[in-house]
Amino acid sequence: MNGLQVQVGVIGAGNWGRNVVRTFHSLGALGAVAEADDALHPALAAQYPGVALHADYRDLLLADEIPAVVVATPAPTHGQIARDALLAGKDVLVEKPITLASAEAEALVALARERGRLLMVGHLLLFQPAVQWMKAYLDQGALGRVVSLHQERLNLGKARAVENALWSLGVHDVAVLLYLLGGQAPCRVEATGQRILQPSVEDDVHLHMHFLAGTTAHLHTSWLWPEKRRRLVVLGTDGMLVYDEVAQSVTLHRKRIGADLQHVDEGSAVLFQGSGEPLMLEASHFLEGVRSRTPSPLIDGRHGVDVVRVLEQASACLAAAGTEPQAGGGR
Repeated sequence: MNGLQVQVGVIGAGNWGRNVVRTFHSLGALGAVAEADDALHPALAAQYPGVALHADYRDLLLADEIPAVVVATPAPTHGQIARDALLAGKDVLVEKPITLASAEAEALVALARERGRLLMVGHLLLFQPAVQWMKAYLDQGALGRVVSLHQERLNLGKARAVENALWSLGVHDVAVLLYLLGGQAPCRVEATGQRILQPSVEDDVHLHMHFLAGTTAHLHTSWLWPEKRRRLVVLGTDGMLVYDEVAQSVTLHRKRIGADLQHVDEGSAVLFQGSGEPLMLEASHFLEGVRSRTPSPLIDGRHGVDVVRVLEQASACLAAAGTEPQAGGGR
């Protein structure tokens, strides 16, 4: 290991946590792992010899040589573990969603500020190079005024018995939509859902966000769909962008309808093509924040709060429509 590198403790080495552990190890920054499931310990010890391994995350928090931790446990545990880590004086990167309730997330943000600690949230899609490119393109005004954004995350995928399709599939997408719109909070949130496979969980959810400037954002999530579709369409007054997440491409369609209501079609062009390793980029971003003591402009705790607040409002809409939404979260 590089002795100058920040050493990070990863709490949770299960389904998603194992990827986090591997990534920080590849960066020379894995100092310790806490995993409650003893059955995973032999493989972890064999794969990462010399890395401290704990059954109880509170033992990891006692290590002075570990200044920062990543919380990669099931979402219902995020709030308590992140709070304990902040109280122990650690900088914290907590996987999405930051918590399942905005009030709890707000308390974490306040605690981090009080303790002078960094609090970041693992909204991974913000680190896709294509998303960063779109953000810069929109901020330049190259698409004119942004009218609406339409996001799809659809597939014949893994159905959940606890969390609905929005909480399971759409957390990253909500984070992207808010980020592209400059972090502004929607003035109105609406959602509709359908329970098809089981009586207590929405398998298909449509989310609609309305903003003060007149812009709207829409997200359709479903694990009961005949084909895989991961796409974002941004409509502007001077053209339209299509981000294909599968192909990692962004295409500009020079199409619009003029003031005379006549179609204008000046063709299309792929403006960006290429993918990165978003988890590696996110981990490096966190490490740099710990080193420089600079809060993240991308994934700070406040952004995490805003995302959870949208999900809460959507859940309230589903409840008002006669369904009982189920929140949860894992990647």
